[in-house]
Amino acid sequence: MKSFVIGDIQGCYKGLQLVLNKAKFNPDKHKLIAVGDIVARGEDSLNTVLMLKDMGHSFDTVLGNHDLHLIAIAHGIRKPKPNDHLESLIRHKSFSSIIDWLLTKPLAIKIKPKTLIVHAGLYPKWSFKQALKFSERIQMELQGENVVSFLTSMYGNDPDVWHPGMNESDEHRFIINAMTRMRYLTQELRLEFTTKCHPSLAPYHLNPWFHADNPNLTPAHRIIFGHWASLNGYMSRHMRRNSRLIGLDTGYVWGNQMTLMNLHDEELTVVQAQT
Repeated sequence: MKSFVIGDIQGCYKGLQLVLNKAKFNPDKHKLIAVGDIVARGEDSLNTVLMLKDMGHSFDTVLGNHDLHLIAIAHGIRKPKPNDHLESLIRHKSFSSIIDWLLTKPLAIKIKPKTLIVHAGLYPKWSFKQALKFSERIQMELQGENVVSFLTSMYGNDPDVWHPGMNESDEHRFIINAMTRMRYLTQELRLEFTTKCHPSLAPYHLNPWFHADNPNLTPAHRIIFGHWASLNGYMSRHMRRNSRLIGLDTGYVWGNQMTLMNLHDEELTVVQAQT
């Protein structure tokens, strides 16, 4: 079965339809995997989710920060933000089943022995094996009896660096932050959440997470991620073909492009946001 990976959709139903039609995607013959953030800020999160959910086994996704926030909203822990345009989704009769469906999704998916999909990236102290183990832990919590307590404790920026011996709540919060919110790191590998700009504009003491050395990876390892729309263009110039980094968030929701990648040959299908 031919598989495709799509960048951040963010409720952009028209863009999703355009790029899938352009690639001649057929859910009866193909599989689609999203890098997370399938909802929020776009014009139609409801029909986006209904379309993806209806694909059944032909669709999968990792969870992004917006997806987790929607789950928290559903459990009464957070309130929706007006600019996320989630009202019709939250009011829909299928909202509860949609949330149950999202709760089954992981933070990381290994699609080949050395290819990992994760929303924000791989923290430099972690191997693929560790990331998948951490993803399983979070998935178990999301499906557990104490999900409300877990979701309540997931918010916050501390701890900002990974180290052994953290309590369980801190570990879970760090795992979620690293996998769904990470962009920049300090030289001490501390997560920094304020800076979201293009790397050429970042303060000198910060580096993109993928510039930090990770001794667990070889040149054959691949990380496919989203989350960082301002990288659009940077990835194509600095991460050449057959590099181990593929960033697919090309900022459609901000008026730029939506990108779909054929996993077999890495051919990209791109559509421009409609004005």
